[in-house]
Amino acid sequence: MKNISITSTFLVYESSDELSAEVKSLMEQAIEIRKKAYAPYSKFRVGAAILLDNGKVVLGSNQENAAYPSGLCAERVAIFQAGAIYPDAKIVKIAISATADDKEMTEPIPPCGACRQSIAEYEFRQDLPIEIYFMAAVGKVYKSDSLKNLLPLMFDKNFL
Repeated sequence: MKNISITSTFLVYESSDELSAEVKSLMEQAIEIRKKAYAPYSKFRVGAAILLDNGKVVLGSNQENAAYPSGLCAERVAIFQAGAIYPDAKIVKIAISATADDKEMTEPIPPCGACRQSIAEYEFRQDLPIEIYFMAAVGKVYKSDSLKNLLPLMFDKNFL
């Protein structure tokens, strides 16, 4: 038996003001679309903005349902829409912003496990890393250079 160590490294910006103009614009779009989330049950709103290699930006917000498993997270709404509308485009960056209606959120909120797996599928398919930026309503922004940093032991088609 042996131990293995897996580490993740993130770049931390103190606020979105420190981001490049391109990423700041992407995050601002994630914040705006977050406000349109349909979250009557959880009161937890998430917005995602995806930059494609063709320069297009695709947006998504979480869409809940009384039958909870039927809802969909913002990241998956955006990534599936990008795949449907621009099937040959590659995802360059994703900006994610999340907050709650009933409490202040200041710590960066990463994608859930299902969203990580969905992002992994696209990162694996395009064979290029996807930069992921995530934050709460305000405060620090975390940057991951690749989904592999958030999901180091990825499940992909090679296991099938």
